[in-house]
Amino acid sequence: MTEQGVNGLSLSEVARRLGVKPPSIYKYFDSLMGIYDALFERGQRTHLEIMRTAMERAEPGLDALAAGLEASGRWALANPATAQLLFWRPVPSFEPTPGAMAPSVEMVRLQRQALADAVAAKQLGPGADSDEALFVTSVLVSGVIGQAMANEPGLPWGEGRFSPLLPKLLGSLATLYPSKPARARRS
Repeated sequence: MTEQGVNGLSLSEVARRLGVKPPSIYKYFDSLMGIYDALFERGQRTHLEIMRTAMERAEPGLDALAAGLEASGRWALANPATAQLLFWRPVPSFEPTPGAMAPSVEMVRLQRQALADAVAAKQLGPGADSDEALFVTSVLVSGVIGQAMANEPGLPWGEGRFSPLLPKLLGSLATLYPSKPARARRS
């Protein structure tokens, strides 16, 4: 996938690299989509553990969210083909099975908990404990990762024009979901 693009994976190439005949692959996978599903699940599990570990090492709330998203970004830039399979839809006919998707569901739960912890700590206002805030966070991090992968391929996290912007972008959550209501201005 790294050499030919994520959508360039083929059963015959997998078999060739394993030194077996293509029909032998069917003992393990029922189709090419089965291989994608296994790769998706394996990638999601690895990504989840990297994110979870980073979040556990940080203070609950915004620190944990930032640590998890930075770890996610580092992992994505170091594993671009797998990241594309996990976070974009480069194979139009592939849809992960519920089992393969389960680690992603847990990743979303961790991020949602970090937002709830930020609200409880008054780092963010009550609106940050919402699907909308979760979606905003997702757009921020995927935008940073997507721009870095597209425009600065091979550049590690923290270098270049895009990944260093993540802390500033996450800071915008406090503006979007302030912990204290803005005072009304006198006219």
